[in-house]
Amino acid sequence: MTIGFDIQAKGPLDGMRVLDLSRLVAGNMLSLQLGDFGADVIKIEPPEGDPLRAWRDGGEQLFWKTYSRNKMSVVMNLRHEAAREALLRLVETADVFIENYRPGTLEAMGLAPDLLLARNPRLVVVRISGFGQTGPYAQQPGFGTLVEAMSGFADRTGFPDREPVLPPLALADMIAGLSGAMATVTALLARERGAGGQVIDLSLLEPIFSTLGPEAAIYRRTGKMKQRVGNGSNTSAPRNIYRCADGGYVALSGSTQAMAKRVFEVIGRGALIEDPRFRTNTDRVRHRALVDEMVGGWFAARPRDEALALMRDAGVTAGPVYNIGDAVADPHFQERQVVVDIEDAELGPLPVHNIVPRLSGTPGVWRRSAPTLGQHTDEILSALGMDAATIARLRDEGACA
Repeated sequence: MTIGFDIQAKGPLDGMRVLDLSRLVAGNMLSLQLGDFGADVIKIEPPEGDPLRAWRDGGEQLFWKTYSRNKMSVVMNLRHEAAREALLRLVETADVFIENYRPGTLEAMGLAPDLLLARNPRLVVVRISGFGQTGPYAQQPGFGTLVEAMSGFADRTGFPDREPVLPPLALADMIAGLSGAMATVTALLARERGAGGQVIDLSLLEPIFSTLGPEAAIYRRTGKMKQRVGNGSNTSAPRNIYRCADGGYVALSGSTQAMAKRVFEVIGRGALIEDPRFRTNTDRVRHRALVDEMVGGWFAARPRDEALALMRDAGVTAGPVYNIGDAVADPHFQERQVVVDIEDAELGPLPVHNIVPRLSGTPGVWRRSAPTLGQHTDEILSALGMDAATIARLRDEGACA
């Protein structure tokens, strides 16, 4: 079944207007969350469009199509005073303003947060940057790759005898987008309780750094730094990816005492849970190589489906390592509609991830497919009271498109 769009559908953020001046992933991820739950998201794009439009696979704008559903597109050339004034008139009608220029750029454009808040004291301004609006690195270019490296995340990823590994996707941007959406909704709730508008300083660095959890505390308290352990874990054992006899892979986590005991029993080594080398989680982590040798040897002697069935029958937390093809074909993914087909005017049925998370009483809504560049310029400017002649003049002057 292909999901159609209903512009009249109302989500829990119905009535909220979001102006999104950001480019690429983090800001689009943030505004996607708001749009999926009913906010009116207006992408303010330069004449050449958001660079995300240029990320193509098979010649198709699949990144744009995925991250820009439930949004509108208005083209404004903010180098023109007339475009900036039109934007400020939009600001007066908005609830949220998102930007990800290098710190100081918004001020240089004559669109400083203080000015925006003077025009609309209830506005929530979200400023996305690599390293934040302050600090020694504030002016450095801040793509996700840099913060994935500098946060300590990459140093913890990969195998001990190899180089650190960067994630193969825009992970820092996606985490920042999700964190930013939570911060935005929090600020909107605070505003409704009388706090007024405010500025959110959202760096790419800090959200991904937070995923390291207690590692700063561990380092400060013990002087020790966690080391790369491949697919293993510094905190529990057994935990790894194991290769089976038919070449398939299984991921397994025995992160509780009861689970580790079950694993040992399934592989026929139940008595080892009383062995001083394996009695506690700390013991097992210390002897992780021995644990993996035993568990890995058991998996290596069996095809994946058989090994998985034995583990699952015993209540062990084990599962197959999927590629994307495996995932979309899995019956659980299908029944839960993790991936859904949406109707796209250009491409027809387009598979995308479903709206997450799932709310029982006020679920997300499918209102719009990803817009073409400038698709809604006339509609939005007309709603500001501009007549066709004025919009045509702005277009002739290069202020909009």
